[in-house]
Amino acid sequence: MSGFFGVASKKQCVMDLFFGVDYHSHLGTRRGGMAVYGKDGFNRSIHNIENSPFRTKFERDVEEFEGNLGIGCISDTEPQPLLVNSHLGSFAITTVGKINNLHELKEECFNSGKSHFLEMSGGDINPTELVAALINQKDSIVDGIKHVQEKVKGSMSILVMTPDGIYCARDKFGRTPVIIGKKEDAYCVTFESTAFLNLGYHHERDLGPAEIVFMTSDGIEQKQKPSDKMKICSFLWVYYGYPTSTYEGVNVEKMRYDCGDMLAKRDNVQPDSVAGVPDSGIAHAVGYANRSGYPFSRPFIKYTPTWPRSFMPQNQNQRNLIAKMKLIPVQELISDKSLLLIDDSIVRGTQLRETTEFLYESGAKEVHVRPACPPILYGCKYLNFSRSNSEMDLITRRVIHDLEGGNVSDEVLKRYSDPDSQEYQNMLDEICKRLKFTSLRYHRLDDMIESIGIEPCKLCTYCWDGKE
Repeated sequence: MSGFFGVASKKQCVMDLFFGVDYHSHLGTRRGGMAVYGKDGFNRSIHNIENSPFRTKFERDVEEFEGNLGIGCISDTEPQPLLVNSHLGSFAITTVGKINNLHELKEECFNSGKSHFLEMSGGDINPTELVAALINQKDSIVDGIKHVQEKVKGSMSILVMTPDGIYCARDKFGRTPVIIGKKEDAYCVTFESTAFLNLGYHHERDLGPAEIVFMTSDGIEQKQKPSDKMKICSFLWVYYGYPTSTYEGVNVEKMRYDCGDMLAKRDNVQPDSVAGVPDSGIAHAVGYANRSGYPFSRPFIKYTPTWPRSFMPQNQNQRNLIAKMKLIPVQELISDKSLLLIDDSIVRGTQLRETTEFLYESGAKEVHVRPACPPILYGCKYLNFSRSNSEMDLITRRVIHDLEGGNVSDEVLKRYSDPDSQEYQNMLDEICKRLKFTSLRYHRLDDMIESIGIEPCKLCTYCWDGKE
């Protein structure tokens, strides 16, 4: 996942840009970048943020930058924003999304115009550079963005900064948010509404799917109307989104409370206390505790001063190690206790199994697990949520493969996704056994959709039910 932020101001925008981008640090893993436009033209800086916070890497840049227009991003893969000089003029560009047909589009660019791309480590090309190349195939930036929306399979939201303003485009099906904020002398555009709350902006509006606008310090000009079809990622509320953010009018923290409330309504276990895996599981757990009447507790605490988020390293073994090292048990709240534990999801199962093991090692009598979403049966095709090289990385797929003797057809997966089927229950029993839980009950898909509270047809639920 990545996140971006942009500002068009009548005054210096650098500090708003700096803090606005920094408020997306929970989304990114590898690179941070900012670009501004001022009296001296474009200025840009990109830093590696794998082992240091965004702010520490950009403090010197903030002192040197000046301008009234700016865009920036936190990225989990490629360096960006990029500076581009083309027949459309000079511009800076940053993106959020995933291109599933990147190789195909690269070959199209080669065939149509003898283009070239800078090669990154490992032989890959920068997806944001490919987007810029597709934009440059057309006679205007707006037509170029429309071209990207038509050609990219996956998702792609875009900010393009020119000397006159910033083009803001939400991806074709609105899988990720693009939100406009406003204050007296400036407008901003952001992935996370959290990013502008302390900067003096208020919510102006969310862009619709495929909508394109041109943002200046004077206002927002619509360049393409939104489409009717939306498929926003449900995981934004379950896991990725920051608690204070709101998408499509639905606050993340409130959704998580409601999710835990609904989990409790369907449960009959009687634990001594309810806990959430920090941080994304905590609000779910509070909602569960409030509904059930069983007390909320923190039997382990995340050590935040130095440990980064567990998905930051690219190596899975390193992520597992960090996930284990940053959670410190409170033995007095664990010993001889029956605990109900809520995590946002179970992907591979490795981290939650190790968490359960250290709870037992600390004296827990029982560990009941309640994931805040349904079983993940499909790797994300749109936002790279699970980071799986293969769907067999998913604990559900490995279990289904073994239970079905290797026969994992679409029809088989459909039966395993039905929470009222025997196959679904068999899968849960086996996952529970392998991960050493006392009991396991997932959030049902229909309940999760109700927890979010927007029309089901507007939500992407592909990773749970395979429906595109």
